[in-house]
Amino acid sequence: MDQQLLDGVQQLVEETGAYQCSRFRVLPPGKGTRKQVHEYVSEVDLHSEEMLLSGLHKLLPDAGTLAEETGQSGNESLYWIVDPLDGTTNFLSGLDQFSISVSLVQDGSPVLGIVYRPQSREIYRSIKGSGLYLNGKKLLKANPQLALHQALIGTGFPYRSADLASAFFPCAQEVLTHCRGIRRMGSAALDLSYVASGFLQGFWETDLKSYDVASGLLFLQESGCLVTNGQGKPYDMHRDRLLVCGWPAVQPELLKIVKEYYQPVLEAE
Repeated sequence: MDQQLLDGVQQLVEETGAYQCSRFRVLPPGKGTRKQVHEYVSEVDLHSEEMLLSGLHKLLPDAGTLAEETGQSGNESLYWIVDPLDGTTNFLSGLDQFSISVSLVQDGSPVLGIVYRPQSREIYRSIKGSGLYLNGKKLLKANPQLALHQALIGTGFPYRSADLASAFFPCAQEVLTHCRGIRRMGSAALDLSYVASGFLQGFWETDLKSYDVASGLLFLQESGCLVTNGQGKPYDMHRDRLLVCGWPAVQPELLKIVKEYYQPVLEAE
């Protein structure tokens, strides 16, 4: 993978982001088509995905695709994972916490990633082995000394995971007593980017999809953060239900709490 390809993807997501901004706060709250409980799709999602897939095919014709709205097709050893609008509910409500995520996966692992926040024009990008960059500036590795009591933690409500709601709320209450605060912002792609960049120092959520996390997983790796499933094993973005990540000293402490509440429920499946 090279910088020229990454630059091409950046131009593409910036063009798509400009389109999204042109449609932001145009529709009244409550619009969008319901896919399932608490999940919505809009014409903006669909058109954004068309723009991205068309452009990515031109950049790398041999690569397959795995996209949120249209599924997987083509090459399965080299493919793009695309979330055209992560945070659709925010977007449709007029909240500006939404993003575009594009990652290139080779032999099962993300090797290139971009997450773009159109409203602030923040662009997180990385090629495997080159570090993480925010708006062209290389970011420092995560501080290995910072502990959970010093950390701001992100999470997501279990709207895809009704069976885990009984674990989430007492877990969140326990985490809150051990950290600086908890935030729930509604775009997992941005949440993972924030952990890798240091704006959050830990995060957990259940039932995320590969298009939510692919770029973020690369960013976490490049920043020296830890990411596991609920058992402390390497996280598999296609199979695992629970993701726990964070800075080197934060993640093990966070995992210990999360595991206590979630493991009995997950083992009962």
